Amino acid sequence: MNDQRGLVISSGTAASQDIFERALAALNVYRGDAVAIIEEALAVDPDFVMGHVLRAEVLITLWERSVVPKVQESLDRLHALQSRSNDRERAHVLAISRWVDGDWDGMRIALERLLADYPRDLLALQVNHLADFFHGDRDNLRARPERVMSAWSASDPGYGLLLGMHAFGLEECGQYALAEDIGRRALDLNADDSWAHHAVAHVMEMQARQVEGLAFMHSREAHWAQADNGFAFHNWWHTALFHLDQGQHAQALALYDRGIRPEPIGVQLMMLDATALLWRMHLNGADVGTRWDELADSYEQSKEAGFYAFNDMHAMAAYVATGRTRAAQDLLEAARVSAAGQGTNARMIREVGLPIVQAIDAFGKGRFAETVNLLLPVRYKAHAFGGSHAQRDIVHRTLIEAALRGGDRTMARALTQERTAQKSHCAFSWGLRQRAA
Repeated sequence: MNDQRGLVISSGTAASQDIFERALAALNVYRGDAVAIIEEALAVDPDFVMGHVLRAEVLITLWERSVVPKVQESLDRLHALQSRSNDRERAHVLAISRWVDGDWDGMRIALERLLADYPRDLLALQVNHLADFFHGDRDNLRARPERVMSAWSASDPGYGLLLGMHAFGLEECGQYALAEDIGRRALDLNADDSWAHHAVAHVMEMQARQVEGLAFMHSREAHWAQADNGFAFHNWWHTALFHLDQGQHAQALALYDRGIRPEPIGVQLMMLDATALLWRMHLNGADVGTRWDELADSYEQSKEAGFYAFNDMHAMAAYVATGRTRAAQDLLEAARVSAAGQGTNARMIREVGLPIVQAIDAFGKGRFAETVNLLLPVRYKAHAFGGSHAQRDIVHRTLIEAALRGGDRTMARALTQERTAQKSHCAFSWGLRQRAA
């Protein structure tokens, strides 16, 4: 049997394939629980190969240690089904195996080869696009959708999803006008495409279009802020940023409570957005009440230190903001141990992760000159440990604030002049420049 994109599925009933398409659609637009949906199919069709593949790869997109046992469970089942799997499905299994082994670069290569042979594999494309994000690989964020685009037509269901991914990659490559145009085309095809919506929001963030950005976010809120939208927290974060850079701290905190962190969920992706907003406010000297304490508690309970360097940066910010010296030192030790190991994250930590968490720790102890010295060499290498330009901006903001507080006036002036050159309409950036002057 074939799926809706004409790709052969080696096992599964018509009913389980229908559930697969429903689960894939949930992943595509972040509506509903894709894992729970596919488990409906696996409960009645335990030999459904692509069902196990989708379950494993959706869990992988959370990119945290807590899901490794569950991914391994799916992988073990897939190995047992290898003799009845087709070549495409075995290519998925290879990618999953490499992720479990910590060879995240190898996972991306395995999926890239799969997509060269099967460019209409929407699951492989979306998972690899997200993997590119976790690696901060802006060139592949742009180019991966381009490599498969000719195999699709505008009339294909899901074509708009490709446009949304392409729009985000273009934005990360600085092609803002084209990114916005393609992102809006994607939204015309699918108004509920949260990823395309966030791509346009990123354009407005990078161009410091805060007022327009707020209007855009609120005008489409019905499409991205639904109760079952698993990506809504990130779009709330973008909305809060537009408030924050206009000095509207109360409004930003209201959105923190409403959508970014309405409850203490231990998902790393959600925690890092909460941290990224509060750390910006921490640098501004704003009072956020007890919000830091709950977040730092969640990081300590998560036991994720040393698994993914980008998450470690945010955990360190939470520990510094709450004065948790012991937790900060434990995190530094976990990062050092991971850096001495093998795999993709070990490289990420060695290249940028360790100096950045050390810098945030030093900032919290008032060692501002040390913070500057640690961040200067890595601030434009920070893409190596993942995230977007907007998310990694806390590295630049921390560097500038350290230079200001440490009395390094010439460096502060140079850095703020650079920032206003890049964001000439940003009131926050001009405020930093005035402080430096």
